[in-house]
Amino acid sequence: MGNLVVVGVDGSPASLAAVEQAAREARRRRAELRVVNALNWPVRPMYSPLDTSPLDRQVEEAAERARSVAPDVQVTSAVEGGEPVAVLEAESRSADLLVLGTRGKGGFLGMLLGSTAASLAAHAQCPVLVAREDSVEDGPVVLAVDGSPLGQEAVELAFAEASLRGAELVAVHVWQPDLAPPGTGVEGAERLVAQALAGRMEKYPDVRVSQDVLSGEPRETLIEASRNAQLLVVGARGRGGFAGLLLGSVSQALLHHAHCSVAVVRGKE
Repeated sequence: MGNLVVVGVDGSPASLAAVEQAAREARRRRAELRVVNALNWPVRPMYSPLDTSPLDRQVEEAAERARSVAPDVQVTSAVEGGEPVAVLEAESRSADLLVLGTRGKGGFLGMLLGSTAASLAAHAQCPVLVAREDSVEDGPVVLAVDGSPLGQEAVELAFAEASLRGAELVAVHVWQPDLAPPGTGVEGAERLVAQALAGRMEKYPDVRVSQDVLSGEPRETLIEASRNAQLLVVGARGRGGFAGLLLGSVSQALLHHAHCSVAVVRGKE
């Protein structure tokens, strides 16, 4: 794990917070960090070339911010032409992790998550970490366990992140007794968590793991579970997802409302 971390920037405070978190991620992974801004010019002048110097300065300032956080990380920067989602989706194809801010310069007041972050959480080819500006740097890594086959890559990332951070891993499954089959007790939910974690504790013996089965509405329960966490890891779509729906309702709610940074893992169909 960990040859390349990519971070998208646009000069907003949220993207600068993402740069700092991306630099820490690259340092933990002993990876290179690539800082990327997308040049989405709506109308190209007919006779004069585009002046990209403001964006060049912006992306280099972001790169310098990354170097100040992690001086030992190799940092490169680029301004790429194109629509931001398309540019960063292309970047994600060669990355191990894509880091984004919660909301960029184009966000509307009161909108907690920008459209770029939401789109890339659904379409990127690698895990996407949406950095919360006020996320703490201690506390556990919380893993949302749903027992779906696609959730296995989220389990792997959560263990790896907990190991890299020297953090406890808290595996949380939200059990809804009213929706459980007749005669099914909490023991079935506990088995589901144990099966999801099987083999990982031997692979990551340095990670201390606790398992919680909580009852309640999944979105509200997981948002509350994120309150004291440094990272929440979730699969893009769980057991209840419709075919073709790339980002489930629970994942969307966590991206918008979690109290910490959120990593979304799509997995491979």
